[in-house]
Amino acid sequence: MMVSKKPCIHEGARLAGEGYYHLAGYLSLIGALDLQLSSHLLNGPSQSLRLTIQFSLVGLKYKQLSACLMDRKNLVFAEYGPYWRNIRKLCTIELLSSSKVELFRPMRREELVNFVETIKIAAKSRSVIDVSSKVESLIEDMSYRMIFGLKDDKFNLRSCLQQAVSITGAFNLADFIPYLRAFDLQGFGRRMKAVNMVLDGFLEKIIDEHVQDAKELHGTHRDFIDVMLSLIESNNTRELHLGRDHIKAIMVDMLAGTMDTSSTAIEWVIAELLKNPRVMKLVQEELQIVVGLDRIVEEADLIKLDYLKMVIKESMRLHPVAPLLVPHESIEDITIKGYFIPKSSRVLINTWAIGRDPNVWSSNAEEFFPERFIGTNIDFQGRDFRFLPFGSGRRKCPGMQLGSMVVELVLAQLVHCFNLELPGGMSPNDLEMTEKFGLTLPRANHLFAVPTYRLRVNFGA
Repeated sequence: MMVSKKPCIHEGARLAGEGYYHLAGYLSLIGALDLQLSSHLLNGPSQSLRLTIQFSLVGLKYKQLSACLMDRKNLVFAEYGPYWRNIRKLCTIELLSSSKVELFRPMRREELVNFVETIKIAAKSRSVIDVSSKVESLIEDMSYRMIFGLKDDKFNLRSCLQQAVSITGAFNLADFIPYLRAFDLQGFGRRMKAVNMVLDGFLEKIIDEHVQDAKELHGTHRDFIDVMLSLIESNNTRELHLGRDHIKAIMVDMLAGTMDTSSTAIEWVIAELLKNPRVMKLVQEELQIVVGLDRIVEEADLIKLDYLKMVIKESMRLHPVAPLLVPHESIEDITIKGYFIPKSSRVLINTWAIGRDPNVWSSNAEEFFPERFIGTNIDFQGRDFRFLPFGSGRRKCPGMQLGSMVVELVLAQLVHCFNLELPGGMSPNDLEMTEKFGLTLPRANHLFAVPTYRLRVNFGA
C-alpha cells in the first residue's frame, strides 16, 4: 500500500481510477470515479445491475455487525427486496412526507429560539463559542423531539450510536485474513452485541413510555414513535406486520441519519463562510434584503434565499458528509463499460473525489466559489452525477427533504442573527480545514467563533 501525505480518500481514488481491483481476503472493490460508470452503478437498468447498500466501509464485516445491530430490520441494513421496498415506502409516506415535516415546524422554531438566545448571552460578553458543539446540541435536540417527543438525558443514545458507527467503520483484520473472522480477535462482534443490548434497552423503555401515554393522547401524534404505534394499532403497515423490533430499527436509522450528518454539513458551511468573508457578506446581504433586520428567518423565507442555496451546495461539493456514500454491493455478475464486476463486489462511489475533480468542475475545483452553480440545474436530487450529497436512485436518502431544509434553516438563522469572527485575531487564511475521515467526514477539530448580535429586535419578538 502506498503511503502518501495527501488525503487518503483522494489518493485512493487516484490509484483506483474508475477501475476494478482485488484486495486480499473476501473483498472485491470497485472505485467509481467516472461519471458515466457512476451513473450505471447507481441508476442502471433494473435488469443490468442491482445494488444493495450495506453499512460497512470495506470488507464483509457488515454481515456480522448488522446482524447484531437491530437484526438488519432497518432501512440501511435490509437487503433489497419486498421488505426493503415496503420499509422505504413507509418511511417516505408516514414519517418523512411534506405533511409530517410541516407538523414539526413549531418545534424547530422553538429550538432555534433557544439556540440563538444562548448565543446572544455569549455575544453580550464577546465570548468565544464552540460552534461545533452548539450546532451538534441543537440538531440532537431537534432529532430527539421529532423522533421521541423529548430529550431525556437518562437515555444515552448518542454515545451508543457513535460507538456503533466507530466499530462499523474500523479496520477489520478478518477482511484480509478470512479464517480469523470466527475468532473475533479485535472484538468487533462482542462490542457490537454489547452496544446493541444497551441501545435496545433504551429503545424498549422509550416505546413502553409511549404505549402508556397513548391513551391520553387520543390519536394525537407527538413524534415518529407515536406514528408507528398508531400504524400497528390500525393494522395499516403496508404488509410489513410491523412490530417493536421494526420500530426500534427504523428509529436507529432516523437518529443516525439526522444527527451527525446535518451538524457536519452546517459546520462545514460556517467554516467556509469564515474562511471566505466575501461570500459571508453576500449571504448576509441576501438575508437582509429578503428578511430584514427587524425579524427572524422563517421557513417560508427559505425558498427566496437563492445565494444561500448555492453556498450550501458548494460546501457539500467540497465536504460531502458521506464521502463514499453508503457502500453498495452487486448481487449479480455484470459488465459495464468493459469492466467485469462479479457478484458480491463492494461498490464505492467516491463523491469526495468527484467533487474536487478539475475535469468535472474546471481548474478552480479546489476553490470555494458558490457562483459556479449560477444558471445550472444541479440540485440535491441525484440526477446530475457531478453532485451526489444524498446519493441517487432508489437508494438515495429518504430524508433528503427534511435534512436539506434543516441545514438551510439553521444556517440562515445563525448567519442572519449574528456576525461571526474568528477568535484571537486569526486570519481567515489561517483557519484549519482538516477533515476527520470515517463513515462521515466532519472537521478534525471543533470550530470556534466570536458572535455579535445583528438584529434590531429580540429574537423571540
